[in-house]
Amino acid sequence: MVAGAVPDASGRALLLSLRRMNRIRAISPGDNALVAEAGVILSHVHEAAAAAGLRFPLSLGAKGSATIGGLISTNAGGTQVLRFGPMRALLLGIEAVLPDGTIFEGLSPLRKDNRGYDLRQLFCGAEGTLGVVTAATLRLVPALRQRVVAWVGLDSPQAALDLLRRLDQRLGESVEAFELVPLVALQLVLHHIPGTRAPLAADCPWQVLVECGSSVDGEDLATRLAAALATEMQAGRVVDAVIASSEAQANALWHVRENISEAERHDGMAAKHDISVPVSDMPRFVIEAAAAVEARFPGVRAIAFGHLGDGNVHFNVRAPIGLDSRDWLACEGEGITAFVDDLVVAAGGSLSAEHGIGQIKAAEFVRISDPARLAMVRAIKQAIDPLGIMNPGKVLPLASGPAIP
Repeated sequence: MVAGAVPDASGRALLLSLRRMNRIRAISPGDNALVAEAGVILSHVHEAAAAAGLRFPLSLGAKGSATIGGLISTNAGGTQVLRFGPMRALLLGIEAVLPDGTIFEGLSPLRKDNRGYDLRQLFCGAEGTLGVVTAATLRLVPALRQRVVAWVGLDSPQAALDLLRRLDQRLGESVEAFELVPLVALQLVLHHIPGTRAPLAADCPWQVLVECGSSVDGEDLATRLAAALATEMQAGRVVDAVIASSEAQANALWHVRENISEAERHDGMAAKHDISVPVSDMPRFVIEAAAAVEARFPGVRAIAFGHLGDGNVHFNVRAPIGLDSRDWLACEGEGITAFVDDLVVAAGGSLSAEHGIGQIKAAEFVRISDPARLAMVRAIKQAIDPLGIMNPGKVLPLASGPAIP
């Protein structure tokens, strides 16, 4: 997404695969923890946890190919961040090889450890610029006993966020995912992705996918969610809603949400932005930022979708109708991205919520970051990797090439 795993142009870089480091070393139900090597596939972690009667709650569309080391190095998010947080929140310990060959051994599953700086977290989200993650201790949670998925139609992003807060009050921590889908995104999926169908009869301008989960036996979560949505509809705050009656229907609803990006690609290239702002400001940002971009660049079409409950949306800008999207993006892409990033900074947000910085966002990261943040990032990089040999040119731009001996 951001060319974080693409070598620089020097021709001297090495690509390192850890796919053969694919053992699950240990599972400790007593600690609610699992130790996996960096090359273990995420779906294999899910299977191992389930076999022990537990669950690793991070999941995403690429669970069948994404590796634990990569998920840590990019601080992956996924669909359950609303309840469990990103990979950073699920990382109990780490083993990594430093640039000088030293092994950092920190796999102990300690919940409390005040020995100075939290060194394990330095590697999470570092995109391989500080060392090579070789294994990790992951936090497990009780296995799901119930899963309920619903699709809800509303009038605005603010109505969506208000609904989330009322569901929080009625259902507590069972709300695990809350995905915002504008009508235009749904229409793209229906047009470009075979076998999809509209979840609702009404063409609501804004829609959300809601997933709730419970590890408690005997709790009728579907009935509770249905009652909550009925109350919302009677109050006129929800236009329409449907609750999946089977796993197949639940997966079909997720299939619509997960194929928005694919449908966008079929429709043409876009200037894509993975941004976050404070959750309370997201409804306003989605509307006002789209209007500002469309006013500044006449003819473009802004679309925002994604993890409303986390304050993270994919804010993409499509080419004006009738223009070649590739040529348009080459001409206007950088200007649009700078404009969007400035709006994000003004809202107290981040230019990267889950995709990382890589090479593509490195210059923008430097341009819009405050001096204190940049100084600390540079100091950490220099202290741990003084020769600049670890994934050079990622996160921070490559000024003059790595000093490889």
